Amino acid sequence: MRVGVVGVGHGKFGRRSDATVQELAFEAYREVLDDVNNLDRNDIDAVIVGSSPEYHKQRSLPGMITEYLGLNDKPTWLTEAACASSSAALRSAYMAIKSGLHDTVLVLGVQKMTELTTAEIQGLMGRVGDVQWESIFGITFPAYYAMYANKHMETYGTTSEQLAKTAVKSHHYAAKNPYALFQKEITLEKALASDYVAYPLRVYDCCANADGACALIVTSDELAKKYNDTPVWLEGLGCASAPISVLRRPDMTSIPSAVAAAKQAYAMAGVGPDDIKVTDVHDCFTIAEIIALEDIGFVEKGGGGKFEEDGQAYIGGKHPVNVDGGLKAKGHPVGATGASQTVEIVKQLREECGERQVDGADIGMTHNVGGIGQYCFVHIYKRS
Repeated sequence: MRVGVVGVGHGKFGRRSDATVQELAFEAYREVLDDVNNLDRNDIDAVIVGSSPEYHKQRSLPGMITEYLGLNDKPTWLTEAACASSSAALRSAYMAIKSGLHDTVLVLGVQKMTELTTAEIQGLMGRVGDVQWESIFGITFPAYYAMYANKHMETYGTTSEQLAKTAVKSHHYAAKNPYALFQKEITLEKALASDYVAYPLRVYDCCANADGACALIVTSDELAKKYNDTPVWLEGLGCASAPISVLRRPDMTSIPSAVAAAKQAYAMAGVGPDDIKVTDVHDCFTIAEIIALEDIGFVEKGGGGKFEEDGQAYIGGKHPVNVDGGLKAKGHPVGATGASQTVEIVKQLREECGERQVDGADIGMTHNVGGIGQYCFVHIYKRS
């Protein structure tokens, strides 16, 4: 049995003071229903919500959302893996369908972060690290990735200009993405002139907190053509974990869970890095994209910065990466990010991305990191 994505829906990412968390979910749900044929609500067997619940005032989020969408009495549950929560939801849907327990599953990635202050959000994010030996001393997410950046620069000669060029590329494509938070291009000079957040990371090296939701309809090959003429198949799934404390990791220039998850996904799909035509990687910071390119095997270790400098991650380059703007410029509502990556790759493989379309995209990949790499989910998708 093959398992595929037959419908996708994407809400607008941004500071969504106009919508509650359940209204954000409905926005994506309405889009996914418009994207499929012949789907009745009764065809949905289960609802899996990917979200990080600490950011919401509402507790028991799946119950609230399922009721709001009119999907009681379907089974519903939450998957939580920090920034990779909705990738975990997609993996759960795959397992539920593959096992025969369910036939058609609605996956929702949803997050409303801006009800909290930036300080509160940074405090929550810091506690994704080891609360005994790290976050208690005030470390934040930018500080974690600043350590990665400094070590990568020291070891491989990666430069601030290469980081900034990664940001310029992200904003170039976000400006063409109607769902993105930042729809404006930036110059290299502007990126390099922005203030430091945590040395060597500047403002334009960092993603932004956001609100938003995305939805996926996942089903088996027996039902797929009923709902969509161009299903996109989940052919390779990789998932791995790493020590929660960076103090216990052997290398600060790589995320070991990403390396392991990518190897699993390639093996399951029967492909290699050169077969991937379009990719979304977890670029919460510009250095994270550079490291991801190396961890998933697109470039040799230490070569990620030069790859970005040479424009090889643009459409027309060797490996187009984050041509939707990525987390960096599209925004990062943590629970929605993995599902958003899937929406982009499915649309790319269906050739529906307009001026952002990658020619010949028939195999795509998503790489979604949770926390500071405690979790990583890598998915490989193929068009029929």
